[in-house]
Amino acid sequence: MGNYFTDNEQIQFLFNHMNIGEVGSIMEEGFRFAGKYGIAPADEKEALDRYRGMLDRVGKLSAQVIAPTATETDEIGNILNEDGSVTYPPGIARAIEELGREGFMGFTLPYQYGGQNCPNLVYTMSIDIVSRADASLMNLYGLQGIAETISHFASDEIKAEVLPEMSAGKKTGAMVLTEPNAGSDLQSVKVRAFENEDGSWRIRGVKRFITNGCGHVLLVLARSEPDSTDGRGLSLFLVERGPTVKVRRLENKVGIHGSPTCELEFTDTPARLVGERQQGLIKYVMALMYGARMGVAAQALGIGEAAYRFAREYASKRMQFGTTIDTFPAVKEMLVEMSAELQAVRALTYFASYCVDKDNGIRKAQATATDKDEIKRLKNEAREFRRINGMMTPIAKYWASEMSTRVAHTAISVMGGSGYMHDHPLERLWRDSRITSIYEGTSQLQIVAAVGGVLGGTVHSVIDMILGDRTNWSDPFVAEAVQQIRDASGELTEVAEFIKDGRDGDYRRLYARRIVDMGTILLGAVILTDHAEADASRVPLLKYWMGSRMPEFAKLKAVICSDDASTLSEFDAIAGTIPEVGAEVPPPVEVVQGGVVAEVAATS
Repeated sequence: MGNYFTDNEQIQFLFNHMNIGEVGSIMEEGFRFAGKYGIAPADEKEALDRYRGMLDRVGKLSAQVIAPTATETDEIGNILNEDGSVTYPPGIARAIEELGREGFMGFTLPYQYGGQNCPNLVYTMSIDIVSRADASLMNLYGLQGIAETISHFASDEIKAEVLPEMSAGKKTGAMVLTEPNAGSDLQSVKVRAFENEDGSWRIRGVKRFITNGCGHVLLVLARSEPDSTDGRGLSLFLVERGPTVKVRRLENKVGIHGSPTCELEFTDTPARLVGERQQGLIKYVMALMYGARMGVAAQALGIGEAAYRFAREYASKRMQFGTTIDTFPAVKEMLVEMSAELQAVRALTYFASYCVDKDNGIRKAQATATDKDEIKRLKNEAREFRRINGMMTPIAKYWASEMSTRVAHTAISVMGGSGYMHDHPLERLWRDSRITSIYEGTSQLQIVAAVGGVLGGTVHSVIDMILGDRTNWSDPFVAEAVQQIRDASGELTEVAEFIKDGRDGDYRRLYARRIVDMGTILLGAVILTDHAEADASRVPLLKYWMGSRMPEFAKLKAVICSDDASTLSEFDAIAGTIPEVGAEVPPPVEVVQGGVVAEVAATS
């Protein structure tokens, strides 16, 4: 019987190598819940055993229950009924039921609400595993950030009423943010929230491209201050599914067919304020976005894993010219490129999740600290981790999503015509992968979010965090790699100084992607170096990374420092005049998923 946790050697290594016991202790608040809740561990060993057991069950469910129905789910899709309700594909409905029965729909929620109280790192691992089985299911399983937002910011009454049923999978949720004319610019949201004389609220308007908009619990961003025009006039509201919430249509998407993407109409719908008025976008949606982006990064990992495995297995059996095609150097190169990038991105994404857990732990410690020196230390640590997470989260989302599309594309190249056929799951993975670089903020938007950190020295902070001040290394090549990383870190500083030396904002924005790519190459190198030091069997992967990616790092530096801005100054001459399409096409729309826009025009 299959198990997508135990059959993945890299996830096994990362589970054992990363300090999951430390982040488990953070979630357990020093294991003070032991004895109060039956499933709460009493120490780090029990926590690790518990997390391993949970991932083992997720792995079995993914391989034995979810994966076998993924093709059927893709073919059937969701059905919009005449009464405005939505029927999930049978495989999705069963998966949610099974995951809910295990308590996995409340993976990170507190015990008191029926949750599992797990670290984000372990949850990220579980999303990776589930997404390998069916990426579209992740958009319901991975929407647990909605419940987390309620847990962090809603009233005790709302929490007690809603969260236990969400943990059990009896209620699903949706982030309801995007509108036809408010995508990247969420400050332009026009859906109105009206306050009644008794202090209650009602909502009126239309939202579009809402993942699982047919869910039971909707977090709606609406304009509560009628005279405002910016983000300060927006509040977050909890709405429950009912007769005044109408699903007007289901979007006909290229991929992730098991995930319903809805257009919603609210007609004086009863709503309850979540948290403070006017903090909807500024505080709550921004917090929700970080979790959503990590979820998509993990989703992309699962897609990449599935696509790579199909290509690797096919190449080992496909006979051409009297031998299997995995003996051909060109095919070997494609397989190694896929595997190396997949492993590097998974390592970085998991490390980013670890940093989120560390940040959460510092915030908890700050809330109870009384000693002045301790308060000062925690304040400095909190500032540092906020800076690191502000860069690592968008980089993880950007790199993982781009990786998944490259790996799916290359896997089809390995399989040739067989991979292009509807008969094989690979073409579904190819379609599913494309959305990961679009929703929850396009790759271009992630680059905009990350470039400041790369230029501001945050990459150096991560390098120092991982390498420390060590000088002795177990393998000569590891020592050599460390020196290369230190030297390259200096080159990244030179790039930052070049950009700041009299070049305008447009030049920085023009080369932002290349700047971030330099950062990702270096981050991948330092994380893989740490892994090679811990396990000698990982030295070959490090050698490949340093040999193939560091020359690319040097090339990126040369291009950035070329002072060539012809893309901007000669745009019309190079791009040419606006062509006549010659066919009727719909007007441009902002393409979003999960309620978060993918429109990229505002990135500069």
